[in-house]
Amino acid sequence: MLFDTHVHLNAEQFEEDLTEVIDRALEAGVERMLVVGFDRPTIQKAMELVEAYDFLYASVGWHPVDAIDMTDEDLLWIEELSVHPKVVALGEMGLDYYWDKSPKEVQKEVFRRQIQLAKKVKLPIIIHNREATADIITILKEEGAEEVGGIMHCFSGSAETAMECIKLNFLISLGGPVTFKNAKKPKEVAKEVPLDKLLIETDCPYLAPHPYRGKRNEPAYVRLVAEQIAQLKEIPVEEVERITTENAKKIFDIN
Repeated sequence: MLFDTHVHLNAEQFEEDLTEVIDRALEAGVERMLVVGFDRPTIQKAMELVEAYDFLYASVGWHPVDAIDMTDEDLLWIEELSVHPKVVALGEMGLDYYWDKSPKEVQKEVFRRQIQLAKKVKLPIIIHNREATADIITILKEEGAEEVGGIMHCFSGSAETAMECIKLNFLISLGGPVTFKNAKKPKEVAKEVPLDKLLIETDCPYLAPHPYRGKRNEPAYVRLVAEQIAQLKEIPVEEVERITTENAKKIFDIN
């Protein structure tokens, strides 16, 4: 059994063939998926999906790129949704210094407010990090995010940084890039991070693994991530499947 811990089945790229995409995932052994909402429309769609499918769960939060658009009402809405039995995390949240839509200081404030909310509602957080590692770790420490812990989504940093995040009560999630031939850092992370601290994800429709790189990603391909980690760790793929699924169920408090 596989657990894809980060999907965007709520994205417009899946509007035409969502049922078929879900069917292919189930056929590939992907028995649970976390649908991530990060603004008003994607959160709304995520909630509709988890109501429709038993094996889907939701995370709700506000993306750093759109931090400038978040209102007090949006944060209150996220808090209201957090009590839903299938909302198992808050996010994705964090910092993104690649795109410049939202000023850094606004991103930091929105990030801090969401961590504070997560501590209030006692849910783990899902971190989006693009070119902002030092500031993210600083804020996680200052806000006491260790209390709820969470996931470093689509982790692209060094093995050393991964270990620092693990000390802060975060799991390391690897996606399609670990399968890329030139992806030195993710491969090192896969080798060095203990299996009980790893998760797998697709981030579909983005970041499709080899040999689908450049095409639309989908949850069925998370198996390729598991296979690559197994190869790098020199262990059976079934062990990667079992333990990463256990890790996901534990952090999301799913029986």
